[in-house]
Amino acid sequence: MSTTRVAAAPRSLPHWRWPDLARPLNWLGVKASALLLPVALLLLWHTAVARDWVSAQILPPPALVLQTFLDLLRSGDLWFELSISLQRVLVGSLLGGLAGLALGLLMGLSRQVEAYLWPLFQAIAQVPVLGWIPLLMMLVGIDEGLKYLVIAKAVLVPMTINTFAGIRNIPHSYLEVAQVYRLTLLQRLRRVILPAALPSIFTGVRFALTKGWIALVTVELLASSEGIGYLMVDGRQMFQLDLVIVSMLVIGLVGLLLDKGLALIETRLQRWQRQAF
Repeated sequence: MSTTRVAAAPRSLPHWRWPDLARPLNWLGVKASALLLPVALLLLWHTAVARDWVSAQILPPPALVLQTFLDLLRSGDLWFELSISLQRVLVGSLLGGLAGLALGLLMGLSRQVEAYLWPLFQAIAQVPVLGWIPLLMMLVGIDEGLKYLVIAKAVLVPMTINTFAGIRNIPHSYLEVAQVYRLTLLQRLRRVILPAALPSIFTGVRFALTKGWIALVTVELLASSEGIGYLMVDGRQMFQLDLVIVSMLVIGLVGLLLDKGLALIETRLQRWQRQAF
């Protein structure tokens, strides 16, 4: 009986592969495309002033704005005014954030408290921050207390709403497990309710801080002798529009950095929640 030998298949030699450059190139393309509009606006701005489409007294050239920005950095005036504004927004956001967290917790945990407070809260929330400034001026004057209260009011609304929504959206199974283990109210808050509602609460922190920064600039434009908003008013009064544009750019940049930083932390918290639950 003849046997047929089957030759073993030759081993395939490992072959070198080109690195996958599609992902970093796509990332770079997205980032580069985000710069197209700002660069186009900058070129249009430069061209409009250079060709006298717009008077340089009304719209200063980009080079003058950059020089003003550098002068403010060297003199320390920009850091001084910005530090005052950041201190105000930090204190006001802390006050409004703690009040919003407590109010959201109370209404989220108790239907009875919600029935009592929700209509009044909605009425207060409908009045914009600008509408509260005349009344608060009459009550506390135009000193630091006014800034803190205006910022606190702006922060209070999104913080309360997101805390309330986060608690009400907790899966009922989590609460059932806490009931099975006979956890006290304090233990439920610490081990179940706050961890489960943390992503929604932090979303409230993110939007609240953005609202607080906008409210700060608004109140500094109307009633302040210091801060980044006052720097803009001072430039307008002295007809130094380069100073006004620098203030606008700094306000926008700081607001963007605050939002992006908090968004990054929020993403980390969402990953942690998926791993924990």
